[in-house]
Formats: sequence, structure tokens, C-alpha cells
Amino acid sequence: MPSSEARLNYRRQKLARQLAREARRLSLTQTAIVAAVLLVLIFGGLSLKLSHLLDFPQPWASALYFTILMAGTGIILMPINYYQGFVLSHRYGLSHQKFRGWLADRAKASALSFLLGLAVVVLIYWLLVSLPNSWWLWSATILFLLSLLLSRLTPTLLLSMFFKLEPLADRKLKNRLMNLAKRARTKILGVFTINLSTKSTTANAMLAGWGRTRRIVLTDTLLQKYAADEIEVVLAHELGHHLHKDIPKLMAIQAAMIFLGLYLANLVLKATVVPLGFQGPADAAGLPLLFLFVGALSVAVSPLTNAYSRLAETEADKAALELSANPQAFISAMTRLTNQNLSVADPGRWVELLFYDHPSYTKRVNLARRYNS
Repeated sequence: MPSSEARLNYRRQKLARQLAREARRLSLTQTAIVAAVLLVLIFGGLSLKLSHLLDFPQPWASALYFTILMAGTGIILMPINYYQGFVLSHRYGLSHQKFRGWLADRAKASALSFLLGLAVVVLIYWLLVSLPNSWWLWSATILFLLSLLLSRLTPTLLLSMFFKLEPLADRKLKNRLMNLAKRARTKILGVFTINLSTKSTTANAMLAGWGRTRRIVLTDTLLQKYAADEIEVVLAHELGHHLHKDIPKLMAIQAAMIFLGLYLANLVLKATVVPLGFQGPADAAGLPLLFLFVGALSVAVSPLTNAYSRLAETEADKAALELSANPQAFISAMTRLTNQNLSVADPGRWVELLFYDHPSYTKRVNLARRYNS
């Protein structure tokens, strides 16, 4: 691999910083618009009026309210979603997907999100009526189990909805990666590839699923442009998470967040019944308040969860260096991925603390250089 290919492309770093600034502004604008809509509904009295029009028993009143709310916010956010999801990725060369294909993927993702959200709303409001004192406990338990199921189904159902998943044809590379997984004491079903190049110019690798569905998934863009040593070290990072039991730890944190969030939501709903004129915690008029509270809580704790994630990613990098014993390939792979995916190599301190769930490129490369010294 020529040394020039393992150097940061500073022209692309300029583009990466521009893209990151635009993406952050759009995300913050989206968040502000959604928050404004929810606040107007709650404190402008519109939520009470709408709930009175939806004269149906629970949970169907809340299901219909949710449908109207999702349709309304979807229409309001449509220009931003189009600009962020289609225009920006094409402007910066990260996508070459045709508009029709992008729209079809967007429709599938939106339909899946809507159906899952609808199921959650029906569940919560059915439990609010049936078990008013313990609804949050049962809801949290079921939601956590649902998240485990979705994680297990990722490689077999969710990925296949958007990409063609095929066994890796390169037997030599497959055996090398399977042996790497054995050294990391991780059982996997096999090594597969997805046709990301039909839509995107980015590259990545992952361990998808868990238990009997766990498998190595490589993008064809990674296979096309990266050396075997670089692919191995990228995967070694993912296997490092399993060595350090990061998946069970993250599941435990996720469970704690779900239980805490719904417990606090229960307190909020009960405390606001009288001031906001709700007929009770199960009143459909409280749905925007529930969304607003959960969203605010997610934003509030995201710096903490990001900090934990960066720590776990650093430990996975250390494991990758130990498994591969090839810090030069690690540096080369990180550099090429940073160039190709238009990632900012050295973000500002506060930007990294608030928004990054991975350590910056500079910190990861410095870690590998210290291992090499």
C-alpha cells in the first residue's frame, strides 16, 4: 500500500468540516421544529381540542392521534429531510443513488419507524388504562425485550430490506476473518457482504445480530479498495467490543435508560394532569407531552452516553491492536476511512464532547502510534 494513501487528504477534511457543520445545523433545526410543534400543542390548548375530536376508547384514540402527529410533522420536516438525506450526500459525493431509489428507501424506513412507533403507543396507552400504577414497569420491560428482538433480527430482516446480503466469495479472506473471530472467542455464523456501492461511496464493516444470528458484514466498497490487513484490523475493532463484553453492558445501560425514562414519564404525566387540564394520565392529549419529555431526556443524557461510548470504542481499538498486532494497518485503515467517509479528523473539544460517540481520528491514530513505539 503506497504511503501516500495513508495520509489525511486535507482537501477532503475541509469538505468534511463543512458537511459536519451543515448536518449539525439541520439536525438542531429539526429538533427545534419538533419541540416547537409539541410545545404549541401542549401549552396552546390544541392537544386538548384534538383529543376531544378523537372520541374513541383507548388505546385507539392515542393511535389515531399518533398517526396525525407523525403525518403532520413528516410534512413539515419533508424539505429538511430531503435536503439533508439526498441533496447534501450527493453534493459532497457520499451518494450516487437515484432519487427514486432514495425515496423508496426513505418510504420503507419511515413505514417501519411508524409501525414500530404505533405499536409502542398502543402498548403504552393500553397499559396506562389497564395498569395505571405499574404501566411504566410493564412498558419498559416489553420495550427492552422488543429492542433485543430487533437487534437479533438486524442481519436477517432489517439489512435485507435495504441491501442484498450475500456470503463473501473470497475464501482466503473469509478464512482469515473467521480465524480472527476465533482468536477473539466470538462465535459467528459466517462472513457476508452487502452491495453498498449501489447507493453510497462510503465503506464500513460490522458484526450484526447476536447469538445464532451474529455474522460479519462487510460493505463491497470496503472489499474493493482496502487491503486484507486493513479489513482485518477494522473487523478486529468490532470483535474487540465482544472481548470486552460491551454488547451486554450497552444492553444494561439501554435497559436502565428505558426503565428510568418511563418511570419519570409516569411522574410527569401524573403531575401535569390538573395544570394542563388532562382527564387523566391516559388522556390522549398527553401524548405530545410524553414525546417531549422522552426527547428532552434523551438530549440531556446524550453527552453522558456519548462519553461512555467513546471509552468503549477506545478499549475496542486497543483490542484491535492486540488482536492484529498491526498498528500500521490500523493507522492506514482509519486514515482511508476518514478520507473516504468524510469524517472530521480533529473536531473541536466541545463538539466532540457533545456529539461524538467515537473518539476522533487523531486520538485513535495517536493510540496506535503509542502501541507501535
